[in-house]
Amino acid sequence: MTLGEAFDESTDKWSRRTAIIFYGNKISYAELRDMVDRFAAALSSMGVKKGDRLALLMLNSPEYIISFYAAAKIGAVVTPISPVYVSSEIKHQLEDSGAETIICQDILYEGVERSEVPLKNIILTNIADSLPKFKKLMGSSILRGVYQKMAAPAPEIFEKPGIMKFHAVIAQHPPIPPRVDINPEEDLLMLPYTGGTTGPPKGVMITHANAIANVHQIHQFLSFLKEGEETLIAYMPYYHAAGKSVAVLIGILLGYTQVTITTPDLDDIISSTIKYKATFFMGAPTMYEMLKDYEKTDRVSWKKLKVILAGADSLHDETVRDWEERTGTRIVEGYGMTETTATTHMDPPGAERYGSIGFPIPGTLSAILDPDEDKFLPPGEIGEIVSSGPQVTPFGYWKRADSTQDCEAFINGRRWWRTGDLGRMEEDGYFYVYDRKRDLIKYKGLRIFAREVEEVIKTHPNVKEVGIVGVPDLKVGEYVKAIIVLEGDARGKVSEADIMEFCKDKLAHYKIPAMIEFVGEIPKTDIGKVSRREIRDQVEED
Repeated sequence: MTLGEAFDESTDKWSRRTAIIFYGNKISYAELRDMVDRFAAALSSMGVKKGDRLALLMLNSPEYIISFYAAAKIGAVVTPISPVYVSSEIKHQLEDSGAETIICQDILYEGVERSEVPLKNIILTNIADSLPKFKKLMGSSILRGVYQKMAAPAPEIFEKPGIMKFHAVIAQHPPIPPRVDINPEEDLLMLPYTGGTTGPPKGVMITHANAIANVHQIHQFLSFLKEGEETLIAYMPYYHAAGKSVAVLIGILLGYTQVTITTPDLDDIISSTIKYKATFFMGAPTMYEMLKDYEKTDRVSWKKLKVILAGADSLHDETVRDWEERTGTRIVEGYGMTETTATTHMDPPGAERYGSIGFPIPGTLSAILDPDEDKFLPPGEIGEIVSSGPQVTPFGYWKRADSTQDCEAFINGRRWWRTGDLGRMEEDGYFYVYDRKRDLIKYKGLRIFAREVEEVIKTHPNVKEVGIVGVPDLKVGEYVKAIIVLEGDARGKVSEADIMEFCKDKLAHYKIPAMIEFVGEIPKTDIGKVSRREIRDQVEED
C-alpha cells in the first residue's frame, strides 16, 4: 500500500470526523481529502512528476499536511526544510536534494530568495489562509515565541513573477489526482535531512513502506489508543521526524483529531489541551522542562490523558521525577532517528523505568554491538545500539554511499543500522541510552559519558541548563568542561568551586569537570536540544 492509498482509506472511513483544528477552524477529513486531491492535480499540471523533489518550508499548518499527502499521491518526494534555517542552509538542502518546486509560507520566503537557487515552481501560503474568518485579520500576529522576530512580508511578494498562491492554485483544479504507479518498497516518499552534527546535513531516503510500517508499529505498541477517537496536541514541528510521525502520519492515518499549533506557546498548548479534551500529548524534553515549572500547568487534568509522550531528545531523570510530582503522571519516552523514519523503541506505558527508552517496538530487532568489532555484546555491557526493521531506511543517505556504508552492519545475514548511540540492554530487554559515540569523553583511557555528568549537575538547585564536552589535551586525552546557565537569582553567587564541591560525592573524581564556564545561554538545535557540536566549536575557537 502507498501512503496515498492509506490516506484515501482513512479519509473515506472518517470523512465526517474533524481532522484538523487550527486556531478554531475545523477541517473535516472529507474537506482535507478534497484539498489534497485538488492540490495533487495542481502539482501534476505544473509538471511535478514521480520522483521529483518537492521542498516544504513551513511552520505547522493545514497547508503542510495538504502538501505532504498531495506530493505522496503523485509520487513526488517531499524534502522538509527547517523553518529556522538561514539562506545558506536552505541553499544546501535545495541543491543537494535537487528540489525544483517549493511550497513555502510567505514569512519564510526571504531565505529562499537569498539562497538564489533557481526553482521552477514557487507556491506561497500565508499563516492566515486557514484561520477562521474572524481571525484572518490577525494574520502573522499569531506567530509568537521563537518566530516573533520575523517580520511580516510585504503584500507585493505575491505579485512577483512566477509566484503562485496556495489556495488559488487549489481552487483552479478539480479533485481528480492523476493515477501514478508507485512501488511502496522501492519508491521514495520523503528525503528529510539529518541535523548535521557530523558535517553538512545529509538526506535520508525514506520509502512509502517505511512510513506506513512505522505507523502500524507504533499503533500496535500503543494499542489502547483507538482509531477515530483520539485528540492530539500537534505542536511538535511537522518537519521533524517526531512531529511528522505523530501528527502528519499517525494522526491522519488513524483518524485522530489534531489540534495544530504553529509555535510552541505555553498558553496555547495548555488552553488547547483543556478546550479540546486532548487524549494524546507529545512534547520534546525542553517542553516538559518548561511546563513542569509553569504556573498554569495545574489547570490541565493530565491524568485524563491516555498517553504523554516525549521524543526528539533524551529526557533527564530529574525532569521525569519533577513532572511526576507536579502532575501525578509519567512521561513515556520514545526513541528513534531520522534514519529509522521516526521510532524504534518506546517505554511501555504503565511499566516505565527512569532513564530507559523501553523495548523495541513490534517488528523491530535491536541489539548492542561492540564499538570496535562487529559482534553482539551480552546484557549489561555498554556498546553501540543497532536496529533492524521495516522502518529503517533501505537505501541510506542520498548521494552519500560512504556514509551509508559506515552506518550499516551485516551480521548473520541481517542488515543492522548503527545509531551512533552508546547504550546497554538489561536481561529483561529494557534498553538504556548513555550518549552519542562522538560525545564520549576519554580521560587517561577512562570513558566519561557527557550525559551522566549533565544529569548530576542538573540536580543542583541553582543550575538551569548544562552542557558537557571534552576539551582535547595531549597529556590526558580530554578534560571535562561544563557550560552552565544558572537560575536568574543565582548568577554571580554560585562559583566554579561550588559546582565541583557539589559533584564530589556524586561522581568519580575523573568525571568532575576540570573547567566550568557560566554563560547566559547554551547553544541549541532548532528543536531545543543542547548542541554539543556548537559548544565544542566555541571551545575550540577560545
